[in-house]
Amino acid sequence: MTFNSNFGVEDLGPYQVYSRKEIVALLRSIGERNQLVRMIINGGTESVVTSILKIDEPNGVVIIDCAPSPLQNQRILQSDNISFETLLEHIRILFFVTKIESCIFENLPAFSFTIPASLIRLQRREFYRVLTPVTNPVRCAITVPREDGDGSTTVVLTLQNVSGGGIAMVDEKKQLDPTVGRIYKDCRIDLPGGTLVVATLQIRNAQEITLANGKSIRRLGCLFIDLPKSMMNAVQRYITKMEREQNAKATGFR
Repeated sequence: MTFNSNFGVEDLGPYQVYSRKEIVALLRSIGERNQLVRMIINGGTESVVTSILKIDEPNGVVIIDCAPSPLQNQRILQSDNISFETLLEHIRILFFVTKIESCIFENLPAFSFTIPASLIRLQRREFYRVLTPVTNPVRCAITVPREDGDGSTTVVLTLQNVSGGGIAMVDEKKQLDPTVGRIYKDCRIDLPGGTLVVATLQIRNAQEITLANGKSIRRLGCLFIDLPKSMMNAVQRYITKMEREQNAKATGFR
């Protein structure tokens, strides 16, 4: 079985980890650091933010949070191809399972599944990305035609992360056409420090995400198309700056 193409990576083979010891260690680190994990079902059309609660190595299972919606939990239990994606020390971790079961953990409903036989650990620089800060959000202004055909309007979305290859944005009101392959030109990304990046973006994936409060939002993964070198340099400078700040915060030197 292959990973869902919504991950936006053509060939995952070279990054696959089969060592049981390493897989358990990676999953345990994700849980101990309280990293959020995106659980993707229904062929990538629906996703839920969850977290790893426990790695039960003697019994060979992983225990995770369930979704807030009973109907969504039912769809998860019925799914036979569930993908997971998260970040650990700025490295993407991807894995999938074919079956999830309901269970009780610390007197609360949860899910469990067998420790995966393999996972993907992406280390290549082009996949490196930084999360944008919540307190100082980065925004992207996109010009789109009006529904009535009379002129255009500007949609402003908040970036979730930035990489050298593209960005992920949160479309809370679901204003953009999320069709894979859809191209938006002259998108204006305002980076902190007064740096403006003007880019052509192509939609590469779109996931519906249900938040803990039950609200549904849309996450859009976008690829930079022919980004000028000067703009790419600005993006890389921002990534380096954010990496330094996050590392300093993590080590207490801030």
